[in-house]
Amino acid sequence: MGPPLKLFKNQKYQELKQECIRDGRLFCDPTFLPENDSLFYNRLLPGKVVWKRPQDICDDPRLIVGHISNHQLTQGRLGHKPMVSAFSCLAVQESHWTKTIPNHKEQEWDPRKLDKYAGIFRFRFWHFGEWTEVVIDDLLPTINGDLVFSFSTSMNEFWNALLEKAYAKLLGCYEALDGLTTTDIIVDFTGTLAETVDMQKGRYTELVEEKYKLFGELYKTFTKGGLICCSIEFPNQEEQEVETDWGLLKGHTYTMTDIRKIRLGERLVEVFSTEKLYMIRLRNPLGRQEWSGPWSEISEEWQQLTAADRKNLGLVMSDDGEFWMSLEDFCRNFHELNVCRNVNNPIFGRKELESVVGCWTVDDDPLMNRSGGCYNNRDTFLQNPQYIFTVPEDGHKVIMSLQQKDLRTYRRMGRPDNYIIGFELFKVEMNRKFRLHHLYIQERAGTSTYIDTRTVFLSKYLKKGNYVLVPTMFQHGRTSEFLLRIFSEVPVQLRELTLDMPKMSCWNLARGYPKVVTQITVHSAEGLEKKYANETVNPYLVIKCGKEEVRSPVQKNTVHAIFDTQAIFYRRTTDIPIIVQVWNRRKFCDQFLGQVTLDADPSDCRDLKSLYLRKKGGPTAKVKQGHISFKVISSDDLTEL
Repeated sequence: MGPPLKLFKNQKYQELKQECIRDGRLFCDPTFLPENDSLFYNRLLPGKVVWKRPQDICDDPRLIVGHISNHQLTQGRLGHKPMVSAFSCLAVQESHWTKTIPNHKEQEWDPRKLDKYAGIFRFRFWHFGEWTEVVIDDLLPTINGDLVFSFSTSMNEFWNALLEKAYAKLLGCYEALDGLTTTDIIVDFTGTLAETVDMQKGRYTELVEEKYKLFGELYKTFTKGGLICCSIEFPNQEEQEVETDWGLLKGHTYTMTDIRKIRLGERLVEVFSTEKLYMIRLRNPLGRQEWSGPWSEISEEWQQLTAADRKNLGLVMSDDGEFWMSLEDFCRNFHELNVCRNVNNPIFGRKELESVVGCWTVDDDPLMNRSGGCYNNRDTFLQNPQYIFTVPEDGHKVIMSLQQKDLRTYRRMGRPDNYIIGFELFKVEMNRKFRLHHLYIQERAGTSTYIDTRTVFLSKYLKKGNYVLVPTMFQHGRTSEFLLRIFSEVPVQLRELTLDMPKMSCWNLARGYPKVVTQITVHSAEGLEKKYANETVNPYLVIKCGKEEVRSPVQKNTVHAIFDTQAIFYRRTTDIPIIVQVWNRRKFCDQFLGQVTLDADPSDCRDLKSLYLRKKGGPTAKVKQGHISFKVISSDDLTEL
């Protein structure tokens, strides 16, 4: 069973279609009329617009002619270039376009059953976290008989023109498509999670290891049904669409249609002086201006391959406008890469995507106010919604995406399209359960850009631990909804932090409600005991308070270990000490290396301290070899930390 489907305007396709067939009429959508308001907000189109049905534009109209990926697409007189690029990208993966265009064969014109045709179509979009079905009629805007917006060079094919109309209806009007990026549209068509890669910042032409790591990620994304496109930057408007020395167009979006790692046979190893080829196939959506460098259609590399070689290697072109490039040339020529990962979680198996819908709200009660502005607003910043997630292992890439509610439908009321949004990421205590109130010891692990786009994201390799993500608007005191999504190949268990402190309950009243909150960060353990010169020491920490304890990751083969491990405890009294133990991980039985015992009174100094390790038995026990560096902050205000 798939995800629940939302009906836009509560229009039911089958019911509307059957009514039209029964009444012997063609559908005319009352919620998106063929008039100027459906085109623009407050301006008129130059020239007389006539809304026509496909059968009035050409003979033998079709939704799809042949196969959806085999035909060139054109943006039209007032079409949107990102829209055409998104159409081309969508057509690469059948699993995506068949979801966006559901039951396409059932919707197709059938000359033998014209009495069953009702001029009604339906399309599905991933809209702010929900799959939404949009119903439209087939009336399309034309001038002098030509479609005004997107069309196919197969003049009797209309899937892209109708899909564009449905998308315009969803967003309010055709003008609402202005300003959307290719990745915005792809995400709405597919529900994928987009990440933008700066090719120059990544230095993929210089760093060989990073280049092959990138190839591995692209290969994994593509083979899992992801969509990938790329472009070349242009320094000014005059250089947009200007051709490079190798036949590529600046500011133009190319779609990846295949990616292959190829092992060459003995004969071809001698020809190309390498055992492997890392190859990428791209398509120009406009079907012209192909790559003219190595591995282009007329290059000498192809002359070295027989027809059998090409077939065996899988180096084939299936469409006009397609061309192959080596990984090196790809990294050298393109500046921006948009990777849209297929994140439809399987029913069984690991959950790679976590998502939640939240809201920035304003309330008279400061404790309930959830619109604190960006990090510059230090007094109110932590009033924003807060979300915690756990990275269970070191070195995993985590992609975080924050999308604000699209305000295009309110443009007629004078509201802006987008607010400036962004988010901050903090590494926090391993046992954090309540909201952050001050940032004394937390590491600022990352920050997104702050910009008035629909979506901002951050992609980072994170260490094991807990992280709090704080989504914000740039200005405080504003309200809006947002969608937060986090993707990782290991489950991260995203959840919102809603409570400021432990709840009052019969259980903690009987045991004693906490009176003190204590944060501790153990920075390092140094000069640890080593019985033999060749002994391996693998230290880790156990931080205890009463029955609660936190364990750090194990550091490998060192007597000078850096931990930066954080913990937080809510204590009934300072008579309950905090104990920091250092252990050595061994194969059969772990070795105790020493501990420190802390009262952690609110009046204690909050600066970095260093104490020698001792044997078990309290602060007066015998000193052992080694010491730890740590910072402790305690407060009798449970909402301070």
